[in-house]
Amino acid sequence: MMRENTVFGPIFSRRLGSSLGINLLPEKGKFCNFDCIYCECGWNADGREDKKLPTAEDVRAALEKKLKECAATQTPIDSITFSGDGEPTLNPEFPQIIDITLELRDRYFPKARVSVLSNSTMVHRNDVFEALKKVDNPIMKLDASTDDQAALINKPAGNYSVRRIVEDLKRFEGNFILQTMFLKGNGFDSSNQESLGKWMDIVRELRPREVMVYTIARDTPMKGLEKFTPEQMKDLVQPLIDEGFTIQIKG
Repeated sequence: MMRENTVFGPIFSRRLGSSLGINLLPEKGKFCNFDCIYCECGWNADGREDKKLPTAEDVRAALEKKLKECAATQTPIDSITFSGDGEPTLNPEFPQIIDITLELRDRYFPKARVSVLSNSTMVHRNDVFEALKKVDNPIMKLDASTDDQAALINKPAGNYSVRRIVEDLKRFEGNFILQTMFLKGNGFDSSNQESLGKWMDIVRELRPREVMVYTIARDTPMKGLEKFTPEQMKDLVQPLIDEGFTIQIKG
């Protein structure tokens, strides 16, 4: 399972290029309100030995140090990406950290994009939503089109509601990237025609500026999951491509 320092990389991302990562969660543990069956960080139960979250000042110090190093060595950075060991928007200082990151980005790597990979559960909080609106790439997850399917693939904590997430995402007025994992396993199948049709209807309702469709790339905590090829995923989302949606497909 992956465990990341507060600032790590840059690493090559199949979706974002040369990506400098920011982990707003424990360095030796995992902190998430999802327990996805495909998560490269492992199960939540396996990552409880560390609960310390970095503060805004911790992030400032670590990020400025790394950006100075990259500038000195002329290491390219295409994206400064919030991902890490769980859900970044759960950090209580997330809004302040976004402001710090944008300030340092503008100073050291003004051409780099700031990206946030989020499971969309905290968009209902106005301070989190306003922070996400400031970044170049708010990449918001929606893997399943029904609550029952979300329980199979994401195993969310609390009262998760696909409809509530969709209503929250409407606040972006289309200026966001929708990210969806395609896989088979644990009774879930992204290619099921009924669920796929419902997911495409959600895409049409939200009209995001881009849709990221991707599949498993690393070891998963649940064994026996099947991934899709890029060709299979393209066939599945072809109706949306035909309708003019911008769709990024990564195998």
